[in-house]
Amino acid sequence: MPELRKDPILGRWIIISKERRKRPTDFLIDKHTSSGGFCPLCPGNESTTPPEVLAFRPGIHSHGDTSGWQVRVVPNKYPALVIEGGLDKEGEGLYDRMNGIGAHEVIIESPNHEESFSTLSAENMLYVLKAYKERITDLGRDPRFKYVMIFKNHGKAAGASLEHSHSQLIALPILPRMIVSELDGAMSYYKYKERCIFCDIIRQEIQQDVRVVCQNANFITLTPFAPRTPFEMWILPKNHSSAFCKEDDRTLYSLAEIFSDTLKRLDTCIPDVPYNFVLHTEPLRSGGLEHYHWHFEIVPKLTSIAGFEWGSGFYINPMPPEEAATYLRQSLELK
Repeated sequence: MPELRKDPILGRWIIISKERRKRPTDFLIDKHTSSGGFCPLCPGNESTTPPEVLAFRPGIHSHGDTSGWQVRVVPNKYPALVIEGGLDKEGEGLYDRMNGIGAHEVIIESPNHEESFSTLSAENMLYVLKAYKERITDLGRDPRFKYVMIFKNHGKAAGASLEHSHSQLIALPILPRMIVSELDGAMSYYKYKERCIFCDIIRQEIQQDVRVVCQNANFITLTPFAPRTPFEMWILPKNHSSAFCKEDDRTLYSLAEIFSDTLKRLDTCIPDVPYNFVLHTEPLRSGGLEHYHWHFEIVPKLTSIAGFEWGSGFYINPMPPEEAATYLRQSLELK
């Protein structure tokens, strides 16, 4: 019998359709094979991108916008929002409008065109995480911006337009609706119990040990109780922290290790799986929140969003998270 599960943070309902359950090998992947040709993100082609805003060139003395980099951050050539200008908020009757002011940047995760995020070494992934931190910190100084979103589209089906491994950043003058819903849900729980709901989830998941995928001293990866898609996973710090940017290099290295472990397990279960991941962190200049907990959400693109989902707000997931966690836990051991 199908089961309705309520997300304890957002109040969002998920349909776990056990009758439609599948094994990892049952999911069809629309593989995006290399088309060859010119890649603007590869070393040697730096002049074809906008001037870099950040780059890590470890052990190499080179000038900006030249090769020798390990991770490079450049403005998006076709930005969703532009950084120049004022917001100019105004009303038009009952409608509100403002200029599309923001920042849109591309984080090039490796100079190797064939590398993927799941195959990055922990050392290389640390540079990527440090780039996230530095760009959020820098853009957070702009009073026009309220939130900086970090996200990755991996694979054609997940929205990736370039094959070279990269993630993106968009600085926004408003808070994303998803973050507002999380903040509201977490605050409601905190007012009632005077505890962070994410911290309670971590404690319960460790105790029950049915949805834990992997963990280390500082972080845990789990399949959430009410996942939107098969093999959805969250990576959370075990100790309470609401701001990703407050983490030091040692903690970020620990995050790189578990991020690498997590994605290798996913890629072993379903090779070449398309996915999105998003960093959820506190709004800029929040100053630390007792009720909120930063985390990464990894959402594989394995099901379609159709009329029922758009019309109802429900998601139908054919893979119970307990089964997904079992496959993911066993994946590397059985490889």
